[in-house]
Amino acid sequence: MERREVANTVSGTTVGGHVVQAGSIGSLHLHQPPEVATPHQTRPPRETFVNREPETAVLTAALRRVDEGGLAVVAFTGLGGVGKTELVVKFATERAAHFPGGVLYADLKAYRHRAGVDLAGVLEMFLRALGKEPPREEAARFAEFRTATAEKRCLIFLDNAEHAAEVRALYPSTGLMVAASRERRLSALRLDGAEVRELDRLSAAAGAALVRGWLGPERGADGEIAALVERCAGLPLALNAVGGQLLGRSRLKVGQVVAELRDQERRLTVLDNEEGNLRLTYDPVYERLSPQARALYHLIGVHPGPFVSAELAEAVGVERAEEALDELHLVHLLDEVVDAAPGDRLQAHDVVRTHAYACARELPDRDGLLERDVAYFRSRASLADRAIGRNRLRLQDPSGDDLPGFASDAAALEWLHAERANLRAVVEAAAERGWHGEVWRLCESLWPLYHGRKLYDDWIATHRLGVDSAQWDSRPDAVVRMRNQLARAHHERGEYRSAAEQLALATEQVPLVTDRQVVGVLYETDGLLCLADGRPGDAVERFTLALAENRGDDHGEIVQSYNLAQALIADGRAQEALAVLAGATAHAERTEDGDMLMKLPLVRARAHRALGQPDLAVAHARDCARRAEARSQYAKEAQAHTLLLALAEELDDAELAESSRARLRELSD
Repeated sequence: MERREVANTVSGTTVGGHVVQAGSIGSLHLHQPPEVATPHQTRPPRETFVNREPETAVLTAALRRVDEGGLAVVAFTGLGGVGKTELVVKFATERAAHFPGGVLYADLKAYRHRAGVDLAGVLEMFLRALGKEPPREEAARFAEFRTATAEKRCLIFLDNAEHAAEVRALYPSTGLMVAASRERRLSALRLDGAEVRELDRLSAAAGAALVRGWLGPERGADGEIAALVERCAGLPLALNAVGGQLLGRSRLKVGQVVAELRDQERRLTVLDNEEGNLRLTYDPVYERLSPQARALYHLIGVHPGPFVSAELAEAVGVERAEEALDELHLVHLLDEVVDAAPGDRLQAHDVVRTHAYACARELPDRDGLLERDVAYFRSRASLADRAIGRNRLRLQDPSGDDLPGFASDAAALEWLHAERANLRAVVEAAAERGWHGEVWRLCESLWPLYHGRKLYDDWIATHRLGVDSAQWDSRPDAVVRMRNQLARAHHERGEYRSAAEQLALATEQVPLVTDRQVVGVLYETDGLLCLADGRPGDAVERFTLALAENRGDDHGEIVQSYNLAQALIADGRAQEALAVLAGATAHAERTEDGDMLMKLPLVRARAHRALGQPDLAVAHARDCARRAEARSQYAKEAQAHTLLLALAEELDDAELAESSRARLRELSD
């Protein structure tokens, strides 16, 4: 055969996409990475916005530095309600084109707990928005975030920051970092070259322009408008709250509102030195609320978490809850939460929450309102837990049957995840009140959330309180349960010594526990620690004991068979593992245990891989991935696709490798 000479050339100075050079090409398919939507996480700005020219000029100057490929940091401090957030979201919306990586937003108040801000949780959210899978190790998340922001510059807005250190820890490689804070401690950011500006209240002219923007030129004399701005201390949030009522009541005169504000000065006490004028501003708004809106406002003042919903309001006894929510939203006392979570949730500005707290502080039924709030979340979490794992061992009696059910186990998990900040806050509030039974029962129900979504900081913090509460409640079985669930969190984080310590403390309670299935969970966790320590033979022994303690409980037997199979594979006994898994799968099918029917195929895939049967391993791993996707169990689905990717490399299957990579990228969104 005559040999043809082939010459390939590529001309030009820039090549985008794929370049393939070959002597002969039959068929070729090039996989393009899936498109990742550019995130824009700040809410839309309000239409009524008075241009803050000096502050906007600071942001514009910072933008020039960003366009040159650098990092710029700007911080705005000032009184709550002065308009810091509105300034930044307006700028972010108008200048979004300068940030190909998108606009990222985090309200640090929702991530702040007793020990500080959950920076790893913020980074997880940011990385997923950027299309990256967050690494399990916290240190790796910071590195991955810096890599991602070096590739595409972003605008990152951190709201409700309190310390320079928490802002500094989240610096991107390039782009614009903007922080907003009511604290003055952010001045330390100047050491990094940041612009730190105090956002002052609106001037008389700017305040009048804001009011005229939504009230129109005909209503109210200029002197009345000026007095209204003065009475509201030039705070846009306060002006919007009063303005919402003026717009909602056409017969209400501007002068009447001003007179009410003046009269209040003689008889109202202030909240504190910083916000003295806010009480004078918001009390008249509060007094004009309907009875149901006022009841909802009391709930905002008592509720320990950041979000409220119509279902929560109805559960604690607020009548016509939907109308009450609409009314508070109309007068700017509540804002909608803009995220992908299911359901409609609203959030009050922190200044509003402070005023609501003052209004609710003297309620004769304040403790009862908080008690109903806690009971709602305990019952709703219990209902979600039972929807996800119907057959799981529980110490508490079922509750929440009077609440709307969940359409699926996936919907239940999504609700738990959306309410995670509320749930942690409620656990902490109940612990402070000494409502010990509520605390450990809430923790027990949060297992599918923390185990499924790997929220380690919340998991550990709540369960430490759960241990204390179970002890105060004189429930040794609950102490064992809480310490075991806490040990599992430490185990998954690789903190094996801490896990072993919790296990040892739990074992001290065993003589007081009559339910042997509760004791069995300790053998299970000890078996996991044996595996982590490279002692699979010992792990087989522990899981065998755990299986014996669970005889008679369908779900318990299946779970311990699942664990036993993993230990057998690690001990080089994969064929025995397959026999155990076959029995467990048949058992799960008979009892319709959907959670375990999702998990078992992944272990079967590992057994077949160990036996040199990659095709069977692929089939079972795909089965696990399909079931996990249907149940919104993203961590388990990621495990399945990670295994499929390894199998694809062993099989030299490019198509399988690319499909698993693509799905892993989607899971990181």
